Amino acid sequence: MLSRIKDIAAKLSPRLIEIRRHIHSYPELSGQEYQTAAYVADILSSCGLYVQELVGKTGVVGELKGTGKDQRLLAIRADMDGLPIQERTALDFASHQPGIMHACGHDVHTTVALGTAMILSQVGEPLPGDIRFLFQPAEETAQGASWMIKDGVMKDVNAIFGAHVFPSIPGGSIGIRYGALTAAADDLELVIIGESGHGARPHEAIDAIWIASQVITTLQQAISRTQNPLRPVVLTIGQIQGGRAPNIIADRVRMLGTVRSLHPETSALLPEWIETIVRQICQTYGARYELNYRRGVPSVQNDLMLTQIMESAAQEAWGSDRVQILLEASLGAEDFSLYLDHAPGTMFRLGVGFADQPNYPLHHPQFQVDEQAIVAGVVTMAYAAYKYWLTC
Repeated sequence: MLSRIKDIAAKLSPRLIEIRRHIHSYPELSGQEYQTAAYVADILSSCGLYVQELVGKTGVVGELKGTGKDQRLLAIRADMDGLPIQERTALDFASHQPGIMHACGHDVHTTVALGTAMILSQVGEPLPGDIRFLFQPAEETAQGASWMIKDGVMKDVNAIFGAHVFPSIPGGSIGIRYGALTAAADDLELVIIGESGHGARPHEAIDAIWIASQVITTLQQAISRTQNPLRPVVLTIGQIQGGRAPNIIADRVRMLGTVRSLHPETSALLPEWIETIVRQICQTYGARYELNYRRGVPSVQNDLMLTQIMESAAQEAWGSDRVQILLEASLGAEDFSLYLDHAPGTMFRLGVGFADQPNYPLHHPQFQVDEQAIVAGVVTMAYAAYKYWLTC
């Protein structure tokens, strides 16, 4: 089966690159993926899959039927949205949409899932069970997975696979991570409320800017002394607003930030930990506060057995030289984790780095991918899907 998958993938390679470049040229923002969805649906239909559109708002679902000998259902997920970034790559197929770019590799993810569907519909040997392909909108805003789940895409699903490009891994190599792959990411909104006064008489006022600075500094310092250093926490205040004039003491400061962690136990304690520090500082200096801590997506926790299947598929397909066991998780977030509340799953890293040119990070306006990675991703995903029914 592996040789058959690789042969079909090799023949499809020019078409897969064409698909990826088309998607790259016409990126769409989260929740607006109408053109991409229609393009995906047409390809799936041409492969004989049963297709549903407008799932999860702008998502697409394709069903590849097996023989029915095994009632377990495998899902494969890809995200479709681009980012509000002006592309600066000078590629022939660079974005035609001003201010929008596929800077996170979702064009590759979509192509890998489409290629997997194309291959598995052509191998000549129906799989024992069904595969449900999930083409998801709005991953970048961490909304799309919940939209898809609300529309029932995880009904009867027994396992789910996913992939994400990684520029720090050579193009065509596969990164396997056991356990935590990405971080839980929460949003933080904090308002410090003081009392206004003249800049010449600070003792008659309650300086919200100064108190906000104490909060920020104390939170950053406290992480290193009150949180387990083996269970990382990253707290970033990315936006701060306050004050009306240089000689008026501010009575109100609003801060927005993100809080990230890898371990569910740590994540559960963070809202109370943050509020305790904020409350104590505000009480000390006579200020008040308003704290809105919003849970985002949890961390992706790769299932052991499914990750072993993925590693085995990659090793058999490409050999140990092109398979990396990743020792560190990422503190980036992925709403793939929401599917894991409904079924076990695993996500692998698809290497897209170049050997002979700069590798810009994800979300960079000059981000590019080594397109040989597409066939590597398709073969790995298709063969892992085949092995799923043989192994589990």
